[in-house]
Amino acid sequence: MAEKKNTQVQSLLVGFSIIDLMVERGIPMKFNDIHHETKITKSNLYKYLHTLTSLGILHRDDNTGMYTLGSTLIQYGMAAVNKEDVVTKTNSFLQQINLKTKETTLLTVWTQSGPMITKMIHSSLGLNLGGQVGSILPIQSAAGKLFAAFMNNPMIEAWKNDQQANWDKKDRQWLDEELDIIQEQKISFAKEALASSISSVAIPIFNYNDDIIGSIIVVGFADAIPQSTDHELSLYLLEKSKEVSSVFGGKL
Repeated sequence: MAEKKNTQVQSLLVGFSIIDLMVERGIPMKFNDIHHETKITKSNLYKYLHTLTSLGILHRDDNTGMYTLGSTLIQYGMAAVNKEDVVTKTNSFLQQINLKTKETTLLTVWTQSGPMITKMIHSSLGLNLGGQVGSILPIQSAAGKLFAAFMNNPMIEAWKNDQQANWDKKDRQWLDEELDIIQEQKISFAKEALASSISSVAIPIFNYNDDIIGSIIVVGFADAIPQSTDHELSLYLLEKSKEVSSVFGGKL
């Protein structure tokens, strides 16, 4: 017998509706609150909560009786994060952008030395615009500014300080203003950061925790690369940023 398409197990859907509620609320919840929100009958809700608790998906505090997310769910999430293969999962997006723009398209991820090129699809025109897989990009590059704008940890702060070690006050102020704009617009532009007459535009890739885990860059001659958000290509890339981030649970 042929398997029916779109067949779903109703009890699993109900169980995950409880988990979704706990994730959305983000706070301990009482039985009555869960009942009120889910509209599941009390007799069935007892069964679901008991099952989810016994599996460690949820945790019930013995003193308060309130429910929170359990350790098993955290383990599942960490397993998914540890298997987060940015290069593989973004490959189709890089190809789409490369076909659309016909310009060199790069993927970068963060390393201790700064954003590193991990994937490159060359321009359809066969232009060699500098840089290669393994190259580390500077802070004034489109990708460098993205990571500087959205990462927030001691490692990124040390890198920013090192990159600006020989900068004067005016240049430092310029970067601060650029980063504020990038945080608002969620797209980054750069001129001649990689080579003379070469410009670039970069979009961030966010995960479920709104952490930047990579960036996609389009590189080309200055007259082919936008430098503002109202350009058709910029709008296209902003949509692609949402699409690729959703693969990792990001919500822009």
